[in-house]
Amino acid sequence: SDHQCQMERWWLCRHKGNPLQMMSLMRPTNRVLFAFGLVAASVAPAVAWASAWDGDYFPDVKLTAHTGEEVRFFSDLLEDRVVAINFMFTSCAAVCPTETARLRQVQRLLQHRVGKDVFMYSISIDPARDSVEALAEYAKKFDVGPGWKFLRASQEDVDLIQSKLGMLVENEDDPLDHSTSFIIGNQSTGRWTKRSPFEHPSILARLIGDDMHNFTVETHAPLQSYSVVQPRDQLDQGEYIYRTRCNACHTIGQGDELGPDLAGITKLRPAAWLERWIMEPDVMLEEGDELALAVKAKYGEVTMPNLGLTEVDAKAVIDYIAQMSGASET
Repeated sequence: SDHQCQMERWWLCRHKGNPLQMMSLMRPTNRVLFAFGLVAASVAPAVAWASAWDGDYFPDVKLTAHTGEEVRFFSDLLEDRVVAINFMFTSCAAVCPTETARLRQVQRLLQHRVGKDVFMYSISIDPARDSVEALAEYAKKFDVGPGWKFLRASQEDVDLIQSKLGMLVENEDDPLDHSTSFIIGNQSTGRWTKRSPFEHPSILARLIGDDMHNFTVETHAPLQSYSVVQPRDQLDQGEYIYRTRCNACHTIGQGDELGPDLAGITKLRPAAWLERWIMEPDVMLEEGDELALAVKAKYGEVTMPNLGLTEVDAKAVIDYIAQMSGASET
């Protein structure tokens, strides 16, 4: 309606300088047009658009990395760089471990480029408890490579950074409630996008390593034509959940990763225990379940996260693991 369009124009003026926040307020049809405008502006004229994302917009506040290094947010971390940024905290028992594990897969796909033409940052939203030592231990648990910094700052500065990136969640009932998305951007072109950590790591690696560089950097593998892509059957529920939630930490028949190889696990563990472990691992750990504690201790204290899965989800995943375990033995 005309009234709606007028309201959207008002919000564009009201939130000038934060396109991510503007787009979230629009109707789907206008959001598509606005997103198209963002992409077009990131290409031509790139210099004019990027000027909206310079040091006058981003705060140059001080942060401390898990290595003890002190850095400035804009001048040391963002300026003229392609970056992937997420917000987390080390005591998180929900999505943070899965997101970190997924980004670890992305880092491995990008290989030596991380720290050279691609930079990864994880910023704690719980600086009161996440000391430099706690962040260093967290990075060690997940065996992260060079070029990926885990960072802390004052709570005020963390909130400011989140706000500028359009990632701030204001929840008075739960101060540690935060966006499960992470953000990818190229500061020099002004191109930014939010992504889900549950996307396939190859897609995320392509986006960060190729797309954000406007395909100007020689990559580790050539792009294939759609003509050579084989048709793919529709994923069933168990396979979908496994691929989007589980395989960041586990394999089926290819050895241990951050968590145990799941091949044959349905024969080694009672079905009821597996179902509950998939649905509420945090509760089982709090209760002191001996097997749960043993699994956590064996795999470097990496905590199995609570992903909010239902009993139906758990049964579907178990069925898929059982099916694939049989395939891996043949």
